[in-house]
Amino acid sequence: MAAVKTFEILAPGPLTTVQDCGRFGFGAYGVPVSGAMDSFSLRIGNLLVGNAENEACLEITVVGPRIMGLIDPEIVVTGADLYPHINADPLKMWCSHFIRKGEVLSFKGLRNGCRAYLAVTGGIHVKSIMGSKSTNLSAGFGGFEGRSLRAGDILFSNPSHCSPKTETWALQEDDIPADPADQSIRVIFGPQDDHFPSKTREIFLDATFRVTPQSDRTGIRLAGPPIEAKKNLGKSIISEGVVPGTIQIPGDAQPIIILGETVTGGYRKIATIASADLPFLGQVKPGDTVNFHRVSIDEAYQAIREQEKRINKLKEKMRAK
Repeated sequence: MAAVKTFEILAPGPLTTVQDCGRFGFGAYGVPVSGAMDSFSLRIGNLLVGNAENEACLEITVVGPRIMGLIDPEIVVTGADLYPHINADPLKMWCSHFIRKGEVLSFKGLRNGCRAYLAVTGGIHVKSIMGSKSTNLSAGFGGFEGRSLRAGDILFSNPSHCSPKTETWALQEDDIPADPADQSIRVIFGPQDDHFPSKTREIFLDATFRVTPQSDRTGIRLAGPPIEAKKNLGKSIISEGVVPGTIQIPGDAQPIIILGETVTGGYRKIATIASADLPFLGQVKPGDTVNFHRVSIDEAYQAIREQEKRINKLKEKMRAK
Protein backbone atom coordinates (compact mmCIF):
# COMPACT_ATOMS: atom_id res chain seq x y z
CA MET A 1 0.00 0.00 0.00
CA ALA A 2 1.12 3.54 -0.75
CA ALA A 3 2.12 5.96 2.00
CA VAL A 4 -0.64 8.31 3.10
CA LYS A 5 -0.70 12.01 3.95
CA THR A 6 -0.76 12.11 7.74
CA PHE A 7 0.37 15.48 9.13
CA GLU A 8 0.61 19.09 8.02
CA ILE A 9 3.20 21.24 9.80
CA LEU A 10 1.47 24.50 10.77
CA ALA A 11 4.48 25.81 12.71
CA PRO A 12 7.76 23.89 12.96
CA GLY A 13 9.28 25.00 16.26
CA PRO A 14 12.99 25.89 16.34
CA LEU A 15 14.26 22.43 15.38
CA THR A 16 12.02 19.51 14.46
CA THR A 17 13.61 16.72 12.42
CA VAL A 18 12.94 13.16 11.31
CA GLN A 19 15.14 10.67 13.18
CA ASP A 20 15.42 6.96 13.86
CA CYS A 21 18.07 5.14 15.93
CA GLY A 22 20.87 6.22 13.62
CA ARG A 23 23.14 5.45 10.68
CA PHE A 24 25.82 2.95 11.65
CA GLY A 25 28.88 1.56 9.88
CA PHE A 26 29.96 4.60 7.85
CA GLY A 27 32.21 6.45 10.29
CA ALA A 28 35.30 5.50 8.28
CA TYR A 29 33.87 7.60 5.43
CA GLY A 30 33.15 10.59 7.65
CA VAL A 31 29.43 9.87 8.00
CA PRO A 32 28.24 10.28 11.59
CA VAL A 33 25.58 8.21 13.33
CA SER A 34 23.02 11.05 13.58
CA GLY A 35 19.73 9.60 14.89
CA ALA A 36 17.72 10.36 18.01
CA MET A 37 19.63 12.04 20.81
CA ASP A 38 17.41 10.11 23.24
CA SER A 39 17.10 6.71 21.59
CA PHE A 40 15.29 5.20 24.59
CA SER A 41 12.36 7.61 24.20
CA LEU A 42 12.21 7.03 20.44
CA ARG A 43 12.25 3.24 20.81
CA ILE A 44 9.57 3.23 23.51
CA GLY A 45 7.39 5.61 21.51
CA ASN A 46 7.50 3.32 18.51
CA LEU A 47 6.60 0.28 20.60
CA LEU A 48 3.63 2.07 22.15
CA VAL A 49 2.07 2.65 18.71
CA GLY A 50 2.86 -0.86 17.46
CA ASN A 51 5.90 -0.04 15.32
CA ALA A 52 9.28 -1.68 15.11
CA GLU A 53 11.42 0.20 17.62
CA ASN A 54 13.69 1.79 14.95
CA GLU A 55 10.93 3.44 12.90
CA ALA A 56 11.32 7.09 11.94
CA CYS A 57 9.78 9.61 14.35
CA LEU A 58 9.89 13.35 14.86
CA GLU A 59 12.49 14.73 17.25
CA ILE A 60 11.22 18.00 18.74
CA THR A 61 13.60 20.42 20.46
CA VAL A 62 12.67 22.67 23.41
CA VAL A 63 9.72 24.47 21.75
CA GLY A 64 7.26 22.20 20.02
CA PRO A 65 5.64 22.53 16.60
CA ARG A 66 1.96 22.81 15.74
CA ILE A 67 0.87 19.79 13.69
CA MET A 68 -2.54 19.10 12.15
CA GLY A 69 -3.79 15.57 11.58
CA LEU A 70 -4.81 14.81 7.99
CA ILE A 71 -6.14 11.34 8.84
CA ASP A 72 -6.90 9.62 12.17
CA PRO A 73 -3.50 8.18 13.17
CA GLU A 74 -2.43 6.75 16.49
CA ILE A 75 0.38 8.75 18.09
CA VAL A 76 2.44 8.96 21.26
CA VAL A 77 4.70 11.67 22.68
CA THR A 78 7.71 10.57 24.76
CA GLY A 79 10.90 12.18 26.05
CA ALA A 80 10.88 15.77 27.30
CA ASP A 81 7.65 17.12 28.75
CA LEU A 82 6.77 20.06 26.48
CA TYR A 83 3.17 20.01 27.78
CA PRO A 84 1.52 18.49 24.66
CA HIS A 85 -2.12 19.18 23.79
CA ILE A 86 -4.60 18.01 21.19
CA ASN A 87 -6.63 21.12 20.52
CA ALA A 88 -7.32 22.50 24.02
CA ASP A 89 -6.95 19.20 25.86
CA PRO A 90 -3.69 18.15 27.58
CA LEU A 91 -2.20 14.97 26.17
CA LYS A 92 -0.83 12.33 28.54
CA MET A 93 2.74 11.46 27.65
CA TRP A 94 4.13 7.94 27.28
CA CYS A 95 0.62 6.82 26.35
CA SER A 96 -0.81 6.21 22.87
CA HIS A 97 -3.74 8.32 21.61
CA PHE A 98 -5.69 8.86 18.39
CA ILE A 99 -5.55 12.29 16.81
CA ARG A 100 -8.51 12.89 14.51
CA LYS A 101 -8.47 14.54 11.11
CA GLY A 102 -8.40 18.33 11.56
CA GLU A 103 -7.23 18.22 15.18
CA VAL A 104 -4.04 20.05 16.09
CA LEU A 105 -1.21 18.74 18.23
CA SER A 106 0.65 21.57 19.96
CA PHE A 107 3.05 22.06 22.86
CA LYS A 108 2.40 24.71 25.49
CA GLY A 109 5.75 25.00 27.24
CA LEU A 110 8.86 23.22 28.45
CA ARG A 111 8.40 21.53 31.83
CA ASN A 112 11.47 19.29 31.84
CA GLY A 113 14.05 17.82 29.48
CA CYS A 114 15.03 19.10 26.05
CA ARG A 115 13.78 16.79 23.27
CA ALA A 116 10.39 15.15 22.79
CA TYR A 117 9.58 12.40 20.30
CA LEU A 118 6.41 12.02 18.28
CA ALA A 119 5.80 8.50 17.02
CA VAL A 120 2.95 7.58 14.67
CA THR A 121 1.69 4.14 13.70
CA GLY A 122 3.52 3.06 10.56
CA GLY A 123 6.34 5.55 11.09
CA ILE A 124 7.23 8.70 9.15
CA HIS A 125 7.59 7.81 5.47
CA VAL A 126 10.92 9.07 4.12
CA LYS A 127 13.65 7.48 2.03
CA SER A 128 16.21 5.31 3.81
CA ILE A 129 19.80 6.38 3.05
CA MET A 130 22.68 4.17 4.16
CA GLY A 131 20.25 2.07 6.14
CA SER A 132 18.69 4.95 8.08
CA LYS A 133 15.97 7.59 7.76
CA SER A 134 17.72 9.99 10.13
CA THR A 135 18.40 13.60 9.18
CA ASN A 136 22.04 14.64 8.84
CA LEU A 137 21.65 18.41 9.09
CA SER A 138 25.28 19.38 8.44
CA ALA A 139 25.48 17.36 5.21
CA GLY A 140 21.86 17.99 4.19
CA PHE A 141 20.65 14.46 3.55
CA GLY A 142 18.29 11.95 5.11
CA GLY A 143 15.04 12.63 6.90
CA PHE A 144 12.72 15.14 5.23
CA GLU A 145 14.73 16.63 2.35
CA GLY A 146 17.84 16.68 4.55
CA ARG A 147 16.56 19.56 6.67
CA SER A 148 14.47 20.53 9.66
CA LEU A 149 10.75 20.87 9.14
CA ARG A 150 9.08 24.07 7.92
CA ALA A 151 5.54 25.42 7.98
CA GLY A 152 3.52 23.89 5.15
CA ASP A 153 5.44 20.60 5.01
CA ILE A 154 3.23 17.55 4.50
CA LEU A 155 4.38 14.34 6.21
CA PHE A 156 3.38 10.88 5.07
CA SER A 157 3.22 7.70 7.13
CA ASN A 158 3.52 4.09 6.11
CA PRO A 159 0.49 1.81 6.26
CA SER A 160 0.78 -0.32 9.38
CA HIS A 161 1.37 -4.02 8.85
CA CYS A 162 -0.08 -4.76 12.28
CA SER A 163 -3.69 -5.58 13.08
CA PRO A 164 -5.61 -2.47 14.18
CA LYS A 165 -5.28 -1.90 17.92
CA THR A 166 -8.43 -1.85 20.00
CA GLU A 167 -6.80 -0.28 23.07
CA THR A 168 -4.18 2.29 23.87
CA TRP A 169 -0.89 1.34 25.47
CA ALA A 170 1.04 3.25 28.12
CA LEU A 171 4.40 2.97 29.81
CA GLN A 172 4.15 2.28 33.52
CA GLU A 173 5.09 5.21 35.75
CA ASP A 174 8.03 3.34 37.26
CA ASP A 175 9.55 2.85 33.79
CA ILE A 176 9.40 6.51 32.74
CA PRO A 177 12.94 7.99 32.86
CA ALA A 178 13.71 10.44 35.63
CA ASP A 179 14.40 14.09 34.95
CA PRO A 180 18.07 14.26 33.83
CA ALA A 181 18.61 17.02 36.39
CA ASP A 182 18.39 14.30 39.04
CA GLN A 183 21.00 12.05 37.44
CA SER A 184 24.72 11.60 37.97
CA ILE A 185 26.10 10.38 34.64
CA ARG A 186 28.24 7.25 34.62
CA VAL A 187 31.62 7.39 32.88
CA ILE A 188 34.48 5.05 32.10
CA PHE A 189 37.91 6.71 32.20
CA GLY A 190 39.94 6.73 28.99
CA PRO A 191 41.32 6.46 26.45
CA GLN A 192 43.68 9.34 27.36
CA ASP A 193 42.92 9.68 31.08
CA ASP A 194 46.61 9.07 31.80
CA HIS A 195 47.32 12.44 30.14
CA PHE A 196 45.72 14.11 33.18
CA PRO A 197 47.16 14.27 36.72
CA SER A 198 45.34 12.23 39.35
CA LYS A 199 44.27 15.46 41.07
CA THR A 200 42.65 16.66 37.83
CA ARG A 201 40.76 13.38 37.48
CA GLU A 202 39.44 13.85 41.02
CA ILE A 203 38.32 17.40 40.15
CA PHE A 204 36.53 16.04 37.06
CA LEU A 205 34.53 13.59 39.21
CA ASP A 206 33.87 15.99 42.10
CA ALA A 207 32.80 19.02 40.04
CA THR A 208 29.39 20.14 38.85
CA PHE A 209 29.44 21.43 35.28
CA ARG A 210 26.95 23.78 33.62
CA VAL A 211 25.69 23.17 30.08
CA THR A 212 26.49 26.24 27.95
CA PRO A 213 24.43 27.73 25.10
CA GLN A 214 27.14 26.50 22.68
CA SER A 215 25.54 23.04 22.66
CA ASP A 216 23.66 21.24 19.91
CA ARG A 217 23.33 17.81 18.26
CA THR A 218 27.09 17.81 17.60
CA GLY A 219 28.16 18.20 21.19
CA ILE A 220 27.50 19.59 24.66
CA ARG A 221 29.95 22.21 25.87
CA LEU A 222 30.37 22.39 29.64
CA ALA A 223 31.60 25.14 31.94
CA GLY A 224 33.25 24.41 35.26
CA PRO A 225 36.64 24.10 36.90
CA PRO A 226 39.48 23.70 34.39
CA ILE A 227 40.42 20.11 33.55
CA GLU A 228 44.10 20.63 32.85
CA ALA A 229 46.32 18.08 31.12
CA LYS A 230 49.84 17.40 32.30
CA LYS A 231 52.11 20.41 31.74
CA ASN A 232 54.58 18.70 29.43
CA LEU A 233 51.92 17.83 26.83
CA GLY A 234 50.67 19.77 23.83
CA LYS A 235 47.14 21.15 23.62
CA SER A 236 45.94 18.60 21.06
CA ILE A 237 46.63 15.14 19.70
CA ILE A 238 46.36 13.54 16.28
CA SER A 239 42.69 13.31 15.27
CA GLU A 240 41.13 9.91 15.78
CA GLY A 241 37.71 8.32 15.74
CA VAL A 242 35.24 9.16 18.50
CA VAL A 243 31.90 7.72 19.58
CA PRO A 244 28.83 9.44 21.04
CA GLY A 245 29.50 10.10 24.71
CA THR A 246 33.22 10.80 24.31
CA ILE A 247 34.33 13.61 26.65
CA GLN A 248 37.04 15.73 25.05
CA ILE A 249 39.15 18.34 26.81
CA PRO A 250 40.19 21.11 24.36
CA GLY A 251 42.79 23.84 24.92
CA ASP A 252 40.51 25.92 27.17
CA ALA A 253 40.28 22.95 29.60
CA GLN A 254 36.45 22.94 29.47
CA PRO A 255 34.89 19.54 28.62
CA ILE A 256 32.94 18.86 25.43
CA ILE A 257 30.66 15.81 25.28
CA ILE A 258 30.54 14.50 21.72
CA LEU A 259 27.07 13.55 20.45
CA GLY A 260 25.84 11.88 17.28
CA GLU A 261 26.99 14.29 14.55
CA THR A 262 30.76 13.90 14.94
CA VAL A 263 33.10 11.03 14.00
CA THR A 264 36.62 12.38 14.69
CA GLY A 265 38.30 14.50 17.33
CA GLY A 266 41.76 15.90 17.95
CA TYR A 267 41.56 16.61 21.67
CA ARG A 268 42.38 14.37 24.61
CA LYS A 269 39.53 12.23 25.85
CA ILE A 270 39.44 11.91 29.61
CA ALA A 271 36.40 9.62 29.72
CA THR A 272 33.49 8.11 27.81
CA ILE A 273 29.90 8.06 29.00
CA ALA A 274 28.34 4.65 29.61
CA SER A 275 25.99 3.76 26.74
CA ALA A 276 23.01 3.35 29.08
CA ASP A 277 23.27 7.04 30.03
CA LEU A 278 23.49 8.43 26.49
CA PRO A 279 19.70 9.07 26.39
CA PHE A 280 20.08 11.43 29.36
CA LEU A 281 22.41 13.58 27.25
CA GLY A 282 19.60 14.07 24.76
CA GLN A 283 17.57 15.72 27.50
CA VAL A 284 20.08 18.21 28.94
CA LYS A 285 19.84 21.81 27.77
CA PRO A 286 21.72 25.08 28.30
CA GLY A 287 21.64 26.06 31.95
CA ASP A 288 21.32 22.50 33.24
CA THR A 289 24.08 21.04 35.39
CA VAL A 290 25.71 17.64 35.14
CA ASN A 291 28.17 15.66 37.21
CA PHE A 292 29.96 12.41 36.61
CA HIS A 293 30.82 9.30 38.57
CA ARG A 294 33.22 6.58 37.54
CA VAL A 295 32.12 3.01 36.83
CA SER A 296 33.95 -0.05 35.56
CA ILE A 297 33.46 -1.50 32.11
CA ASP A 298 31.62 -4.43 33.71
CA GLU A 299 29.25 -2.02 35.48
CA ALA A 300 28.64 -0.16 32.22
CA TYR A 301 27.81 -3.44 30.45
CA GLN A 302 25.43 -4.35 33.26
CA ALA A 303 23.68 -0.98 32.98
CA ILE A 304 23.00 -1.40 29.25
CA ARG A 305 21.83 -4.98 29.81
CA GLU A 306 19.35 -3.72 32.40
CA GLN A 307 18.09 -1.05 30.00
CA GLU A 308 17.58 -3.61 27.23
CA LYS A 309 15.83 -5.88 29.72
CA ARG A 310 13.34 -3.08 30.44
CA ILE A 311 12.63 -2.65 26.73
CA ASN A 312 12.29 -6.39 26.14
CA LYS A 313 9.90 -6.65 29.09
CA LEU A 314 7.69 -4.00 27.46
CA LYS A 315 7.78 -5.91 24.16
CA GLU A 316 6.66 -9.08 25.93
CA LYS A 317 3.75 -7.25 27.57
CA MET A 318 2.61 -5.90 24.23
CA ARG A 319 2.86 -9.26 22.50
CA ALA A 320 0.67 -10.71 25.25
CA LYS A 321 -2.13 -8.20 24.58
